[in-house]
Amino acid sequence: MKKQAKAKYAVYVVGILILTLGISFSIQSDFGTSPFDALLVGLSINVGLTVGSWEIIIALILICCNSFLKRQEPEFLGLLTAFLTGIGIDTWLFLLHNLITPQLWFVKLVCFSFGLIVIGLGTAIYLHANFAPIPIDRLTIIIKELTRTNILFSRTFIYLLFLIMAIIFHGPIGIGTLLTVCLGGLILNYFMPFTEKVLDCILTNSCTSPNYDTDKNHSI
Repeated sequence: MKKQAKAKYAVYVVGILILTLGISFSIQSDFGTSPFDALLVGLSINVGLTVGSWEIIIALILICCNSFLKRQEPEFLGLLTAFLTGIGIDTWLFLLHNLITPQLWFVKLVCFSFGLIVIGLGTAIYLHANFAPIPIDRLTIIIKELTRTNILFSRTFIYLLFLIMAIIFHGPIGIGTLLTVCLGGLILNYFMPFTEKVLDCILTNSCTSPNYDTDKNHSI
């Protein structure tokens, strides 16, 4: 069980590292980012602090918001994911700052496309660890329950909210923003079966753990 737990945490961290690499590529591409990432960049440029710092601050706000909407104790475990994600984004942006500075639109598109694909892969790996819920994902479920609608409606509502805020703070809104909203879910859906097949064997020590099937039923 200890080996399985260590493997689970390792997958969680690796997923976060890959996810943040993709986010950093999309930011550096100057082609547009997701509404949430655009808000973080806009806040960083116009208010101060790093992009990763705002990742943590917004996550804390969302955790408090989720707690208020659900009338329950704050899920501060999600802050751990935000903290690691924030550090990852800042680290990758520091490393890529002088390496990835595309000027031509075609190069920007290639850089953005690579980032979008890597985001999907990293998210699929991270989600499969089933550890430390992301506050924005938790908010999506809460809005779905409160409005008695579906995931598509609640996620679209959140995206529109962050898009408006990103525009207010002059975040990097562009064609990539639209592509992220339209293709992000499809890319994630493509990677999920692949990562599930590979990571199941890693997390269960060649698929021999009797308890993992129960745990997997609670994954996102």
